[in-house]
Amino acid sequence: MSVGRGLLFLIVAGTAWGTAGAAAALVFGAGDMGPISLSFWRCAGGFVLLLAARAAGRWGRQGRRGRRGSGKAKPGAAAARVRRVIVTGVALAVFQTAYFASVEATGLAVGTVVTMGSGPVLIALGARLTLGERLGGGGAVAVVGALAGLVVLVLGGADGGASATVRPVGVVWGLLSAAAYAAMTLLTRRWGRAGGADSSDTTVWAFAVVALLLLPLASVEGLLPHTAEPLRVGGYLLYIAAVPTAVAYALYFAGAAVVRSATVSVIMLLEPVGAAVIAVVLLGEALTAATVVGTALMLAAVTGLGVAETRSAVAERRGAAPA
Repeated sequence: MSVGRGLLFLIVAGTAWGTAGAAAALVFGAGDMGPISLSFWRCAGGFVLLLAARAAGRWGRQGRRGRRGSGKAKPGAAAARVRRVIVTGVALAVFQTAYFASVEATGLAVGTVVTMGSGPVLIALGARLTLGERLGGGGAVAVVGALAGLVVLVLGGADGGASATVRPVGVVWGLLSAAAYAAMTLLTRRWGRAGGADSSDTTVWAFAVVALLLLPLASVEGLLPHTAEPLRVGGYLLYIAAVPTAVAYALYFAGAAVVRSATVSVIMLLEPVGAAVIAVVLLGEALTAATVVGTALMLAAVTGLGVAETRSAVAERRGAAPA
């Protein structure tokens, strides 16, 4: 896959993720479903949808052609695929569950800032130490600008930050979530560099791992909600499983395999931007100066890193071409 297509996939994924919060709020408002149960149905539904799509031949064609053309699989290839699926599934489960725990302990504003703010920093450091990817001066400025925009966007919308209470337990959960997200992104990039990794195959079965891990906790919390509008809640759950889960994560894992890890982390900050736009346009929230400034800063950072990533890929192709 080209870097340009990978960037497009990541932009669509980040935008789709931004709709998940609004849909989840509608689910919580229509019944008594808890966050763990919502995560379970999100991942279980995403697994079923992706598995059906693969059976219909819409996903994994490149991987199947590669396996047919290679004749005999390399020794240990099946074991490597299983390890990738398990590691990705565990990281994804920790990422989602720890984020919900952070939000519950210290509030949405602080939990989001800690998780999504520390994520790009951890990914940039990890990419430099484990993958040898240099961020560069322009990339560092873009990351700082994106983090500043995130802080303005989230804390500025929480009564100017006055209602945001920092609790150490919530901060620890947020850092754990960010670390799991960083590990998932870095490993996806490493496997993409090595080649032979079928991102769609990993995505499908990683959701199965997450669903199995969350099932006991969701059963304790209550799998089925008590609601007077079961069809409405079912429609919301179907949307969450389809768009910000099955589609978005499939695009995310495919794009993260070919785009530099630090760039991936900043582009994924489109999620709070999308959530802010939905809150203003569809949910009737007031358009504040913090929303405008924070959105502008983050979009500028995403655009700058996208242009730099494309130029870098073009330069590498030119350097690799024969004289």
